[in-house]
Formats: sequence, C-alpha cells, structure tokens
Amino acid sequence: MKLINIGFGNMVSADRLLAVVSPDSAPIKRLVQESRERGMLIDATYGRKTAAICIMDSDHVILSALPPEKLAGRLQVENTPEEDT
Repeated sequence: MKLINIGFGNMVSADRLLAVVSPDSAPIKRLVQESRERGMLIDATYGRKTAAICIMDSDHVILSALPPEKLAGRLQVENTPEEDT
C-alpha cells in the first residue's frame, strides 16, 4: 500500500484515490457540501484555505491545503518504478 502525504503529516492511500480536483467549480462545492451532510467529509486543512479535494473510492471526500499540482507530483514520484541495483 502506497501512502501520499496530503499535508501536515496526513496520509491517504494512493490505491484508494480516485481524483484530486480544485475546489473552485460549483459541482465540486456541491459534492463537498453533500459529503459534509452525510458525514463523509474529512478536513485535513488545519484551518487553512482548501486548495485541493481528494475523492476516494470509499465515497469519502478529503480537503487538503496543498494544491492539486503538488499532490499530483507526489503521486507521480511515489508511482515511479524502482530501478534494480
């Protein structure tokens, strides 16, 4: 199982991550509100502005203060095949 740091020492499973999106569009804002109402929202921003939203396969929605580009870069680094030495 590979874990991705989403900021402030919080980690999510890369295998369960479906998407990392920006919180700016109206459909994403509705998704966050619906998740909050259902109790499936996890706020990992530590009071900072939400910069990215992680959508998990378990129907959880996770808020992160790190931008999607930075999270995608961390995902790319962790998914690169290891060289045999």
